[in-house]
Amino acid sequence: MVELRRAGRSVRSLSREFGVTDTSIRSWVRQADLDAGRRADGLTTDEKKELAQLRRDNARLREERDILKKAAWFAQEEEAARAHKKRSDS
Repeated sequence: MVELRRAGRSVRSLSREFGVTDTSIRSWVRQADLDAGRRADGLTTDEKKELAQLRRDNARLREERDILKKAAWFAQEEEAARAHKKRSDS
């Protein structure tokens, strides 16, 4: 589709022939231009993949951090309960 557009076919004719929207074709051409370095006003496909992976990693790390915070809090509470019991047993 991108190559047909670059070869001079109109977006409208491609849209009609292949049953896709004009917007989709323009988006594909724009993304192909970004990937090829013809434009620099957006993220390449690889950059989008990397960003998505980084966001997933960030979310996982936040979740792990929250779990560790809760574990530390419970450990503190358990230690405080032990200390209190020890004082009351004495």
